Order: sequence, then C-alpha cells, then structure tokens
Amino acid sequence: MLNYEAGLRRVKVRSLAPNAIWFRLIVVGCVVYSREELLMPIDVEVPEPPQVDVEDQRTDEGDAYEVQPLRYAISSYGADYPVDGLVKRIRDGAIYVPKFQRQFVWDIKDASRFVESLLLGLPVPSIFLSKEFDTGKLLVVDGQQRLLSLQYFYDGIWKPTGNVFKLKGVQAEFEGKTYQTLQEENRRQLDDAILHAIVFKQDEPSEDESSVYEVFQRLNTGGKKLTPQEVRSAVHHSGRIRDLLDELNKYSQWRMIYGVEDVRMRDQELILRFFALLYQGDKYQAPMVTFLNKYMGMTRDLSDNQIVAMTDIFHKSIDLIYVAVGPQAFRPIRALNAAVFDSVMVGTAKRLEQGPVMDNTSFVSAYNALLLDQAYLDACGRGTAGGERVRKRLELAKLAVASVL
Repeated sequence: MLNYEAGLRRVKVRSLAPNAIWFRLIVVGCVVYSREELLMPIDVEVPEPPQVDVEDQRTDEGDAYEVQPLRYAISSYGADYPVDGLVKRIRDGAIYVPKFQRQFVWDIKDASRFVESLLLGLPVPSIFLSKEFDTGKLLVVDGQQRLLSLQYFYDGIWKPTGNVFKLKGVQAEFEGKTYQTLQEENRRQLDDAILHAIVFKQDEPSEDESSVYEVFQRLNTGGKKLTPQEVRSAVHHSGRIRDLLDELNKYSQWRMIYGVEDVRMRDQELILRFFALLYQGDKYQAPMVTFLNKYMGMTRDLSDNQIVAMTDIFHKSIDLIYVAVGPQAFRPIRALNAAVFDSVMVGTAKRLEQGPVMDNTSFVSAYNALLLDQAYLDACGRGTAGGERVRKRLELAKLAVASVL
C-alpha cells in the first residue's frame, strides 16, 4: 500500500471489492512511504529554495524539489495482469508508455534477463499505473523498461537497433530464442506470467491530476532526474495544451531567441509559464512548479478558439520582441533568464491587446530602461518564484511597455 506524508494527515482504508484494496489519502506535500498506515504527526523541514544567479540559469527550477503544499484524496488498488494482456493493451494504447526523448536505457541482456525471469516463474517488481479520469487509459508511472522489453520481445524487434530480438545472456534453453521460436510450453508460460500493478487515481482535487506529477517525481529517482516539464508532458500526454506547447516551441522566431530545442523540455516550460502568468498571474501562489502543474491540468482540454487566441498572442509577442530587441532578448547579462522572459512576454502581450506597436524604437527604449530598473532586477535575480517577486516584476514589465506607441 502507498502512503504519503507531510505534516498532519490521516489514512482511511476501505474495502470495495474482493481482492481489491482501495485507500484514500489526505496529504500535504507528498513523500512516498511503504508502511500500512501513518497516523502520528511528523515534522517536515522545507529547505530554502536555492539562490539563483540571474546570469547562469535558463529556467528557475529551484522550487521543483520543495514539499508541495497540496492536499489529495487518492484511490489505489492492486491488479494482476497476464503478460500477453499487458502487451495487447500497450499495442492498443490502453496502457501508455511516456516518451521523454530519451534512449531506452536497458541493453538487450537486461531485457533478456527480465523475460527469462518470467519464463522461470520468478517474481518481478510491481509496476505503477495511473488511471486517467477522463479516458480510463493507464499511464505508466514506473515500469517503462520492463513493459517496453516485453513489447519488443513480442514484436520480435529490438527497437533501439532495429535487429531481431533474440534472448541473450540467459540459460542455454532460452539463448538465441525469439518469441516465435520459443517452445510452445515456454511461450504459454510467458503469456500467462503475471505482472502485479498498483493502479491509482486522483479523486480530489478533481480539476487537475497534479498528484500524478508528485508520484512520478518520487518513484523516478534513479538515474537522471526528470525535469518538471517532462513529467507534465507525460501526465498530460493526450491533452491539447501539450500539443500546443510542442507546436509553438518550433516557431522560428522563438528558436532564434532560445537556440536549439531543449531535449529536457525547459523551453516548453517557459512557454507554459508565459501563458500561466498571462491568464492566471493575478492568482499566482508559490511555488512555481505547483502553479504550472495546476495550470497545465486546467487547460488540458483547450477549445479551438482558445488555441487560436493563444497561438496568435504568442506569435505576435515573440515577433515584436525578436524584431525590436533581437536574438539576445531576455538576457540581462549572458544566459536567457526565465523571470525576465515571463514578465517581458506578459507585459508585451498585455500591450498588444490594445493594438499593434508602431514604434519599435520606443519599445526597445522601454525594454532597456526596464533592465536598468533595480527593483525589476531584484525581482528577477533571486528567489524568483516567490509570490511578491512574481507580482512585482509582472507589474513593472506591464507598466514599462504600456505607453509604447
């Protein structure tokens, strides 16, 4: 059973059906535990967000690893899936394995040994799946390597190389075998082998799926840690906001300013920040990572009109800044600064709502004056995700360009 802790919380266990145990969790923060229940109060130390130098950070993710001040009600149950059923669900898209633009990390020997374990009837670790409340699809939160290994073996192709998937580094009777060349009894043994899954879904709050983000971050702690936007992209893989961010991120003027596409999706996170602060900035509450999680969940199902409007304002804002300021925009010293980006973009978008800017020279003068304003630089230099600093820089940026003709 999963348990989450932070501050005071209660765990209620209720049985809804034979062989299925569900639980509801009231949490603040979220730290994964494996004990059956946690009822006593505990103290959680929240570290101060790291100090960020304005000149050497592209994005301000200092608050990404803080305990998040959220409360969730989560239901979970255990399910046993036969291997052939899992593979069928992956092929059909009922189980979605997120892709983070990274290479498959297991080699063929690792994958072969996992298949061999199932052939021998050995126990294997459980997988974690999140059930989407709108589609009923299952998102793989933990277990991607195992599931892809099975899919590749059943398909007969080791996808990383495109070669035939023959078992390697296993017992002699399995060595060199493909799924099709396994003896019939071994093939049946593999088909009927069971993988245990823990399936969970968020009941409250109902307007987003931010708890999936929390579980992702805590289960995927090995290797290179996922960036916040990589997790959001996986959680909202079927959302229109995800597709919009991906499309806008390819816009030529934006690429001229940012540079090559960031494989860790930090450039897409900047675009998300712009929209979140443009449309919800007056409701901003720190930390930034939680604010962006909730906004992406709220905008998952954008209408066609919203997509057109958001595309238009992003293009117009980037176009003006690129033409007037140039590719060095948003760089008060050397590197692109996320706080300068979000505030200047919001200020520019607000100004463009009143009509086109006719005098680029006036816009550049306002931009340069803003970057000399010490109050603005303070709001963009350290602790930039703090509520007061976010509000201050947005206010100053909007004021700076409001009167540009």
